[in-house]
Amino acid sequence: MTRLPGLDTLRAVAIAWVLLFHSYLIGGLGDGYGLLQWSGWMGVDLFFVLSGYLIGTQVLKALSQTGTLDFRAFYARRFVRILPAFFVVLALYKLWAAWPETPGMQPLWQFLTFTFNLQYDDGDNYAFSHVWSLCVEEHFYLVFPFLAFALTRRPAAWKFATVALVVVVGGVLLRAWLWTHFVGPNDSPVGGPADERGTRYLRYLYYPTWARLDGLVAGVALAACGVYRPAWFAWIHARVNLLLALGGALLAASIVLFDNARADFWPCVVGYPLVALAMMAFVAAGSGVTWFARLKIPGAGWLASASYSIYLSHKGVFMLVQAALVGRLVEHGLLRFGIYVLATLVGGAVLHYAVERPFLRWRDRRSHALAVATRSSAAA
Repeated sequence: MTRLPGLDTLRAVAIAWVLLFHSYLIGGLGDGYGLLQWSGWMGVDLFFVLSGYLIGTQVLKALSQTGTLDFRAFYARRFVRILPAFFVVLALYKLWAAWPETPGMQPLWQFLTFTFNLQYDDGDNYAFSHVWSLCVEEHFYLVFPFLAFALTRRPAAWKFATVALVVVVGGVLLRAWLWTHFVGPNDSPVGGPADERGTRYLRYLYYPTWARLDGLVAGVALAACGVYRPAWFAWIHARVNLLLALGGALLAASIVLFDNARADFWPCVVGYPLVALAMMAFVAAGSGVTWFARLKIPGAGWLASASYSIYLSHKGVFMLVQAALVGRLVEHGLLRFGIYVLATLVGGAVLHYAVERPFLRWRDRRSHALAVATRSSAAA
């Protein structure tokens, strides 16, 4: 799929927003930026919608054109894309004492099997906790291609709509039940990962795959529209300004709903679909041939390309800089924050260029060689 500047911009916004949210580990940006900072967790939901759209388009386009999907090639590409950088950062967490953001860490097998988000049960074992979103993505990669293959044997809009509705409505009902039985009964405030209600909230309502599928479904819905209903997609793109306004309004409503109440009943139950709809509007505006899709912002393309490495490594870099700055520049909050940002970008760049990019280039060379060999064999 051709890279679109608009989607790169959204990916850059997503990683910057997540970094701002996690800056609570090092004191944050300072007074006056609370709303922008605490809402940064929504950047992960933007990543989910982007992933659902991009992977959904890749899979559904192959199925619509050929009627089949090369599962082996799909998973080989995903493994090479995800695992090398992940294993390097996981090794840093296990072998470098200065790297983790907390002393405690969940068992290694949970990270190796991508089940951390289903097993998290100790507020003191919070190190590398942001891997929860990668776990959700991995589960999506494992299930979606087979589900898409089954649904497209005899494609029908009602089949896709039914599955999407079951997943979204089922998620709403499940979160309501989980909140009622596991989070709501404990009236202690949510003050961080170490408190009891906070741990329950993360374990049952924020981390698990089954509770966080709204964004991925929204992205896949966009992809299905683009592949199977191009006229509808064109109609949507012709109203890009309305899309951006709608996304902004839904995002504002989401921020109001979640304001200081992330673990309350209604935000947990209906808040995630609302956030997904907001991000869906932005991704729709950033795809196709809209002016927003063609908008190029200096540096956004690089930040989007390196976003995975930055996401994996940023908390560890935070900790290294915090150790180096202890007692220094205390009265210069913005300068300190700038140093953290610069170091995080440098750390992410090192991982991107030293590990992630070489493996991606090897993957692309290998795919090209296999394609050439296949065409030669067919010609012969």
